[in-house]
Amino acid sequence: MDAAGAALSATLPPTRQAAKPAGVDAPYGQLIEVEPGVARVLAPNPSPYTFTGTQVHLVGRSELAVIDPGPADPAHLDALVAAIGGRPVAAILVTHTHKDHSPGAGPLAELTGAPVIGCAPLVVDGEQEAGFDRDYAPDRVPADGESVMVDRRTLTAIHTPGHTSNHLCFADEAAGILFSGDHVMGWSTSVVIPPDGDMAAYVASLIRLRERPHDRVYYPAHGEPVADPQRLVRGMINHRLQRERQLLRLLGEDGATSLPALTARAYPGLDPRLIPAAEATALAHLIALEQQGKVVRSGNRWQTNA
Repeated sequence: MDAAGAALSATLPPTRQAAKPAGVDAPYGQLIEVEPGVARVLAPNPSPYTFTGTQVHLVGRSELAVIDPGPADPAHLDALVAAIGGRPVAAILVTHTHKDHSPGAGPLAELTGAPVIGCAPLVVDGEQEAGFDRDYAPDRVPADGESVMVDRRTLTAIHTPGHTSNHLCFADEAAGILFSGDHVMGWSTSVVIPPDGDMAAYVASLIRLRERPHDRVYYPAHGEPVADPQRLVRGMINHRLQRERQLLRLLGEDGATSLPALTARAYPGLDPRLIPAAEATALAHLIALEQQGKVVRSGNRWQTNA
């Protein structure tokens, strides 16, 4: 999630505005049908970054695909096995390798015999974000547009880099459903953490989703379903462009400044726990602006390229 998720509140219905997970009362471990052939199980991993936890989606009736199995928590895996209820699992699909999404894939594959089909393992030169699952090992990495058949449903991989370089969404084109992982969430915007996270790629992937008008609903990994996805995606693109303009304005006012100082100006009154995420997202914007030739950096200071 993006530390500045609340700033998007003008484009989010009130029930999906960002909120702290303190005192969460959520249906952990319960199988909840969201529409015919699509159900979800909520993992018990709430946090300021995951909202109430990771939504694991089960697609199909007599045969299943499990999308983003979540953490390798024994109680959570027991709940998933109970939700599967002895039905064959054709595939375990993974959108990306953050630790709240992919670690359960290997243990669930051992329990069900299903192949893990999903994003590529992440290889980053230099320092790697601590939130990545380094043990993830898929059986197959689908190409962009490649499909998996499950219970007479076709789930198509849509490459959406940005939040992470290996992020995928999965689309049930016939049903008008997009399983959006963390690229588009039902409660806040997504954090983009360099060096793997790429703001320019993230916005380009949002634009790609905006050009899919036949998607009637998104089922994200965090938060409630998105019933008007095109409106939300347009709002998210505008939010990112507004953030760029804000950073350029602040740099114009302040002159050369450090990332922490700029972040404090751009995100006033931020929960201290979210400052690292805010700094990372601001840095991702600055790198994108640098690539456009609009800002320059010298050491640890940034300024407009006047």
